[in-house]
Amino acid sequence: MSKKKSTVRRKPISDINVVPYIDVMLVLLVVFMITAPMMTAGVKVDLPDADAKPIELPKDEEFIIVSVNQSGQYYLSVGGDTKEPRPMEEVADMVGKIKRNKPATPVLMEGDHNASYGLVVQMMVALQKVGVNDVGLVTESPHKEP
Repeated sequence: MSKKKSTVRRKPISDINVVPYIDVMLVLLVVFMITAPMMTAGVKVDLPDADAKPIELPKDEEFIIVSVNQSGQYYLSVGGDTKEPRPMEEVADMVGKIKRNKPATPVLMEGDHNASYGLVVQMMVALQKVGVNDVGLVTESPHKEP
């Protein structure tokens, strides 16, 4: 008697294995969660030196940075594009809208060391007109740690 060897034919499976994609996605998520707080976009300004007590801001809290460079151009940084200079009125209106929606959001003003003091004061007056009365001035410590 001869034994017939029966082979079972299996159909090919046409499913996509998504486990590697999930692994890649989770790795990217972790990388972005770690690097996002380290990235601070802003305008390059030469801040004046001042021996002032630093303000402690929570690391996870968002804040608004209004910058003025030595040419007198105003920039707004709220996590958006800060490469485009904006008119003073537009910056003040945007900051006012953000503060009305989130009153606890801190507003910081960066003025270039060579910028006219009048430009900084004009922006602070414009911010005051839209209801922003608490503006912190950003400086650099004269004692740089090694």
